[in-house]
Amino acid sequence: MTSSTATQINEPGLKKATRKEWLGLLVIALPCMLYSMDLTVLNLAVPQLSADLHPTSEQLLWIMDIYGFLVAGFLITMGNLGDRIGRRKLLLIGAAFFGAASLLAAFANSAETLIAARAVLGIAGATIAPSTLSLISNMFQVPEERTKAIGLWALGYAAGGALGPLAGGILLQYFWWGSVFLIAIPVMVLLLLTGPKLLPEFKDPNARKLDLLSALLSLISVLLIIFGLKEIATYGISLMRIAAILGGLLVGYIFLRRQEKLADPLIDIALFKIPTFSASLTLYGVGCFVMFGSFFFTYQYMQLVLGLTPLESGLWALPSFAGFMLGATQGPAMLKLLPPSKLIASSLVFAIIGFVIIARLDANSSVIWTVVAMFFTSIGFAPVVTMATDLVIGSAPPERAGAASAISETSAEFGGATGMAVLGSLGTAIYRATMFKQNFDGVPEASVSNATQTLGAAVNEAALLNQAEGNVLLNGAQQSFLSGMHVSAWVSVLMLVVLIALALTKLGKVRTEEKIMA
Repeated sequence: MTSSTATQINEPGLKKATRKEWLGLLVIALPCMLYSMDLTVLNLAVPQLSADLHPTSEQLLWIMDIYGFLVAGFLITMGNLGDRIGRRKLLLIGAAFFGAASLLAAFANSAETLIAARAVLGIAGATIAPSTLSLISNMFQVPEERTKAIGLWALGYAAGGALGPLAGGILLQYFWWGSVFLIAIPVMVLLLLTGPKLLPEFKDPNARKLDLLSALLSLISVLLIIFGLKEIATYGISLMRIAAILGGLLVGYIFLRRQEKLADPLIDIALFKIPTFSASLTLYGVGCFVMFGSFFFTYQYMQLVLGLTPLESGLWALPSFAGFMLGATQGPAMLKLLPPSKLIASSLVFAIIGFVIIARLDANSSVIWTVVAMFFTSIGFAPVVTMATDLVIGSAPPERAGAASAISETSAEFGGATGMAVLGSLGTAIYRATMFKQNFDGVPEASVSNATQTLGAAVNEAALLNQAEGNVLLNGAQQSFLSGMHVSAWVSVLMLVVLIALALTKLGKVRTEEKIMA
């Protein structure tokens, strides 16, 4: 056998899943979809809520970012809390708060109220990923079934990311901005009604008291790092933002040193000594780095270079969801032909093809080529999510599944935030450097100065000029943006090549016995 996923179904002591478990998987996939939708759906509502609530620029930033900040900050704590009080109990508590906060957000009459509601949504959302993933490890004991279940679980997140802009666009076409939050309420009610009947309860029988100082240190560390990365991605590098990241790293170091001394740590450092666990975690995190970094460019490219509306961009992105669905559901079946190391490596080749296409796009390219590129990146990344997550969970003992799930999702959050910050900053730097080299004779100097900030600013400035001047400014800005996008795509290709080497060398001898003793 090459991995836990290759274990035979009739292995002694393992119980095959019944209809109840598969129905339970459907129930827990729905909140996963909503969790993902809430990360993107609000972007389309910004103009309407800004006109209604009149937030300051700082308040708008907090409205947009506080959800993701608190999700990332509380994942580790919630994963451990679920191991202690019960994973089903924590999921249901989180669902109740998520539904209540969604209702509050939908009818918020001030920016402060909306920020508070989004904060509660973030804390409640942090219960979803580790609780659902660790429940899957209990519900599906047969490795082959667990791998398939994790693929469907990942599909829920992909569906939320794909359907978020589409659903938001449709709702905002006919209703007020708060309607985007009401989608969550019927789903959470369904989870609260069916969860106690379809989902098993599991917790660590030897759980000890949660170390509150460790929880606080992990929260501060994650928040500072994510905040610094997101600020750099949005506004560029500054001393304050670098200090935030360095401060977060310092607090993270103190946190890890404390874990080594505790009898019952928040993060079991021994997990990272398992080759399968650490290699799979790296694959998942760096994979998210590359994929989320590409999102920074592709959606801007479709709207600001090709001229598509947000709704049109969402519709053209649907084939990429189909690619993710195909990769997530059919990837596990390929384990009958290939071991996890070769399957992941082969899948990443498809992702490389997608990024090579992105590196060749220009202002005259058909949108079809963008769709093809996104399809290839999705079908290539989906098996990595499924296989890497399965290997992370499968390499940890059952009573630590919640903590392992939280570490896995925190790695994804860090990877995604870092990808947008690093690749986004790289693209922005190249955009600005290229803009300074462009010839904008005849275009007002103030317009050129404003346009050098972002492509979005350039589009706005071009609309204020006469047609001839506007075309000169817009064409130059689009070419500068494409230069940054192309460099980012080639950097992504290089990183994917490194991941292929990591998969082949570090996962080539995955063993079922690579587990921590309880």
